[in-house]
Amino acid sequence: MTTTDAPEALEALRPALADHAQQLPGRFGLELAGQITEAHRWHTDLDPATGEALATVASATAAEIDQAVAAASAAAPAWASASPGDRGTLLRRLASLVRREAETLARLETRDTGKPLSQGRADIAAAARYFEFYGSVIEGFLGDSIPLGPGSLAVVEHVPHGVTGHIIPWNYPAQITARSIGAALAVGNATVVKPADEAPLVALMYARLAREAGFPAGVLNVLPGGAEAGAALTAHPGIAHISFTGSVPTGRLVAAACAERGRPSLLELGGKSAHVVLEGADIDRAAPVIARALLLHAGQTCTAGTRVIVHESLHRDLVTKLAGYFTAATLGPGLEDPAVGPVVSRAQAERVEGFIERAQAAGARLAAQAEPPTRSGGYFVPPVLFDEVGQDTELFAEEVFGPVLAVTPVGSDDEAVQAADNSRYGLTAAVWSTNIDRALRAARRLDVGQAYINGYAPGGGVELPFGGTRDSGYGREKGVEALREYSAPRTLFIDIAGA
Repeated sequence: MTTTDAPEALEALRPALADHAQQLPGRFGLELAGQITEAHRWHTDLDPATGEALATVASATAAEIDQAVAAASAAAPAWASASPGDRGTLLRRLASLVRREAETLARLETRDTGKPLSQGRADIAAAARYFEFYGSVIEGFLGDSIPLGPGSLAVVEHVPHGVTGHIIPWNYPAQITARSIGAALAVGNATVVKPADEAPLVALMYARLAREAGFPAGVLNVLPGGAEAGAALTAHPGIAHISFTGSVPTGRLVAAACAERGRPSLLELGGKSAHVVLEGADIDRAAPVIARALLLHAGQTCTAGTRVIVHESLHRDLVTKLAGYFTAATLGPGLEDPAVGPVVSRAQAERVEGFIERAQAAGARLAAQAEPPTRSGGYFVPPVLFDEVGQDTELFAEEVFGPVLAVTPVGSDDEAVQAADNSRYGLTAAVWSTNIDRALRAARRLDVGQAYINGYAPGGGVELPFGGTRDSGYGREKGVEALREYSAPRTLFIDIAGA
C-alpha cells in the first residue's frame, strides 16, 4: 500500500488538466481503508475528446471488493456511534475542500466524461452542495414518538443500514457519487463506492479529500471497476443496502441479487422524458429550455427531455425555433466549452448513430442537425432534431442516451398526456402552458417521479426527492427523503410500570 497527500495529488494533476493532448501523471489506485492501494488489474481510461489514453486506473477484482467491504465493516460501528453533529461537521468540511479544488475537479470531470467545462463546473458546485446539505440537515433528521396513553412510550428512530454499496454511472460521476454517499454517510453508514471504469477519477479524488477532511479510515472506500466488481458488490453478504444508477437490464440484475439476500436496493434507471407543450403555450419561453435539456452533456442524461409532445397548433413554429438551436450547436472538446461535447466512448457513438439511421428508415423527418467538428478524433455525434416521430417507433419509446430529440404532434391535452405516458419509463416530464390550472391538471396525470411546469431542471436541486416509476426504478435520492432510504426505522417500546 502507498499513501499520497491529497493536496499534493491534486497539485500534480493541474498542468495536465489544462491540455487535451497530455496524459494525466501517475496511476490512480484503489481508495481502500483510507489508503491508495495498488491493484491487481488496471484499466486505460480514455479521453472521449481524443480517443487517446487519459489515465491508468485500477479496476477492482472481486477479492478487492471483499477487502473494501471488510474495511467498511470494521469502520461502521464507530462511525454509526458518532453524533450526527460530528458526522455533519466532516461532511461540511469535505464540501469546503471540494469548493477549494473546484476548478481542478471540474477539469478532471470534463476530461473524463467529455462534457463541456461549464457543465463540469456546475457538477462540482452541485457536489459540494450535496455534502453541505446532508452535513447540515442530518442534525434535524428527527425520529417520532407514537402516543399510546400513559402506560407506555413508543419511539421510532432511524438507524443506519451498516455498510452500503454505491454503483455509479459514467455520465455524472461527480454529482451522483456526492448525492449518494452524502446521504449514506450522514446517517451513519460506511460506504463502498464502485464508479464506472469509463469515468472514475472525481470519485477517487473525493476519497483523497475525505482523508484530508478527517474521515476515519474505511468509512469511504472507492474502487473503480466493471461488471465483475459490480456483481461482487451486489452479491456480497456484508453489504446491507445497494444504490444503483444505470441501465434497466443491469438494474434488474442488481435488484435480483439484493432480493436473493433479502436486502434493500435503490434503483435510478433509464428515462424517456417528455416535454408536453399544450395549446396556447409560450413557445418562445419553452424552446430554449427544451433544447438545453436535450443538448446537455450530449443527451447522455437519464432525465434528458428527449421527446416533445406538442399541440398541432404550435407544432410548426416550435420545430422551427428548436431547429435553430440544433444547427447553431457547436461541437468540440469539453475544455473548449462548446455547446456539445463528445459522447463517452466509440461504442456509445455507434449506438446513437444506429438509432439515428433506424429513425430515418422508420419515417421520421430530419428537421435539423448540427455540423460535425472540424477536427478528427474523439467520439462526436452531431445533435439531431427529428420531427413527425410516430408513437409506434423505436425512437419514440426507447432511451437513446445521445443528442437526439423526437417531436410528435397531438390534437388535445388528453392525447398529449397519453403520448407522454406511452413509454415504459417514468422519470421526469415538463408541462408547458400559460394556463396554470390546465398545466397542473396535466402534470398530475403523468406517471413520473418528477413533473415540472413551465420549466425543466432535470433531476432538480439537492432538496427535491428524485426517482422514477415503472422501468425508471424505485426509491428516492436527494432531499431529506434520501436519509430515509439510507436508514431503517427501529421502534422502541417502553412499558411504564405503575402508570
